[in-house]
Amino acid sequence: MLAFRKIWGRLAAEEFCNYFSVQTASNTRKRCSSVKATVALKEDMRVAVIGAGVIGLSSALCIHDRYRSSVTPLIIEVYADQYTPLTISDGAAGLWQPYLYDKGNVQETKWNKETFDYLLTYINAPDSIKMGIFTQSGYNLFTEPTPDPSWRDSVLGFRHLTPQELDMFPGYSYGWFNTALMIEGKSYLPWLMDRLRERGVIFYHRKIESFRELVDSGVDVIVNCTGIRAGELQPDQDLKPGRGQILKVEAPWLKHFIITHDLKTGVYTTPYIIPGSNLVTIGGIFQLGNWSQECNSQDHQKVWESCSKLIPSLKHARIVDDWAGLRPVRSKVRLERETLEYGAAKSEVIHNYGHGGFGLTIHWGCAQEAANLFGKVVEEKRQKATSRL
Repeated sequence: MLAFRKIWGRLAAEEFCNYFSVQTASNTRKRCSSVKATVALKEDMRVAVIGAGVIGLSSALCIHDRYRSSVTPLIIEVYADQYTPLTISDGAAGLWQPYLYDKGNVQETKWNKETFDYLLTYINAPDSIKMGIFTQSGYNLFTEPTPDPSWRDSVLGFRHLTPQELDMFPGYSYGWFNTALMIEGKSYLPWLMDRLRERGVIFYHRKIESFRELVDSGVDVIVNCTGIRAGELQPDQDLKPGRGQILKVEAPWLKHFIITHDLKTGVYTTPYIIPGSNLVTIGGIFQLGNWSQECNSQDHQKVWESCSKLIPSLKHARIVDDWAGLRPVRSKVRLERETLEYGAAKSEVIHNYGHGGFGLTIHWGCAQEAANLFGKVVEEKRQKATSRL
C-alpha cells in the first residue's frame, strides 16, 4: 500500500548485492500468460532493466519467462544503485489495496486485479512464506457515506459495515470490510531476485545517469522502472514525490487492518494501521512535492497520536522503527514504449513507473503489460529479419 525507504545510514554496497551472475535456468512454474512470438530470434537480444524494486524485478521476471524460448539467447541485466533491503518496496507495509477510485482509468483497475489474482494462486503454495504473501482482513472507515471502491469486485468478501461494527470506531459512521492480501516487500523482493538468479539474470550495482549509457553499450531494450528517479533520466512534469512517514511497532494483539479516509484531504492523510507478519505499520502522512527522505519528529508525533486515538491499545505498543520515503506520484502510471536514437545508436525504451503508493498492489499486471510491449519489439525485429531473407 505505502512505499517507503528506510533511513539505514551508510551501508557497504557489498552487503546487499554488487553483482550476481548465474548460468543455470529454473523449471519453477511460470505465471505469465500470453501468446509467445511465433518465430525464434537466433541472435542476441540484450535487455537492461533499470531499477530493482518490485516493478523492475517483476518486469524482468515476466519478460524472461514469456520470451526465453522464442528469443535465444535472451540476455537480461538489472541495473540499480539500491537493492533489497534498501529499496522503497522493502519499506512498504504491503497491503493489497489501490486508491479508492480509478477516476475512469480502468486499465489500472485491470492491472490491480491481475496482480491480486496472480498472488492469490500462491496463497497455499509452499513458497508463500518465502514470498511474504498471506491473507489479511480489515476495515475501511469514513465519516460519511461514500460510493463503493473501484476494486470492490477484486477482493474477497467485500461488504458494508454493520452498526455494531461501527460502534468499535467512534467518529466513523460508514465503512467496508473485506479480505485482501499482504505482500511484504522485505520477503518478496529477495524471492524475486532468487528466481531471476536461477534464470541467469545479471545484476549490476550501478546508478544509470542517462539512457544513452545503455544505448551506446548496445542494449536493445531498456525497461525504465526507476520510480521517483525517472525524472532524472527524462523530464516528466507529471511525476511528483508523495512523501510519507510511518512507524513500525510491536502490537501482536492487532489482527485486522484499519484504514481511515477523508475524501476532502485525499489519500493517506488520515490514520491507518496495517498488521504484518511481525510488526504493525502505522501511518497517515502524504506530502505532495516534499522531497525529504528524512524522518522528522513532528510527523512521527502526528502518526503516533492519531493512530493511538483510533486504537487506544496502541499506547502500549513498542516503537521499533521510523521510516520515511517518497511515493512516485503521477496522474496515471506511465507504461508505454518509446524509441531513442543517439546518432547511429538506437534502442527501445519501455517506461514502467509512476505507481504512487500502490506499486506492490499493481506490479504484476504492469509487468505483464511491459512484457506485451516487449513482445511487439520482438515481433518487429522478427519481421525485419524475415524480410531480409
